[in-house]
Amino acid sequence: MIEKNIKVSGMSCTGCENRIQNSLKTIPGVIEVNADHVTENVSITSAMDISEDVIISKIEDIGFKVVKD
Repeated sequence: MIEKNIKVSGMSCTGCENRIQNSLKTIPGVIEVNADHVTENVSITSAMDISEDVIISKIEDIGFKVVKD
């Protein structure tokens, strides 16, 4: 299992968390997604290595911004 953590800005409520979680769960191989609007963190657990570009694209397509370190 592979876990990735991504910082996302623009989440303000549990509804935002749910939108991100539901969107990322459509990516093949994703097992679990946890989004937290308070910490602005999204953790993704997958069965295989998924390109960060794919994850970032899904998040930005629904109106949120990924914060790069």
